[in-house]
Amino acid sequence: MIATATSFYCIVPSPIGNLLLTSNGEALTGLHMDPDGGFVIDPDWDEDRSILAPAIEQLADYFAGERRTFNLKMELEGTAFQKQVWEELQRIPYGQTISYQELARRVGNPNASRAVGSANGKNPVAVIVPCHRVIATGGTLGGYGGGLARKEWLLNLETQNRSQR
Repeated sequence: MIATATSFYCIVPSPIGNLLLTSNGEALTGLHMDPDGGFVIDPDWDEDRSILAPAIEQLADYFAGERRTFNLKMELEGTAFQKQVWEELQRIPYGQTISYQELARRVGNPNASRAVGSANGKNPVAVIVPCHRVIATGGTLGGYGGGLARKEWLLNLETQNRSQR
């Protein structure tokens, strides 16, 4: 029987630090960036790279500049509004950015920039659902749960590779 909550994990090295990938056995449930002091792993989880192999391979391709979109089964927990925001994030083209205000407009509530920012910050699979592509209206980076240095690195990766394909 497949568990409905996270049951499996692996830690994957990347150019932006170690990433903790989680799965329920059928779908990706999380991608977390290495916080200061390391990850807290639930003792009930089983380490299993084979279950997460598609995510590991696609992330490696992305970081190598060879992948622009991800094709992974995901089961993301969140409110209906958060899921709407996360779906819209996946429509932002590789190497491009939009503002929080524009994202709010795209989800049908142009006055909800702060709510969109909050939903963006709760994205459980950063990088794969590209929340790093949302910036402040004035063109500054704004915030990023993984830290601004990682956001800048991801945006630079995409900008450099955008014209190469």
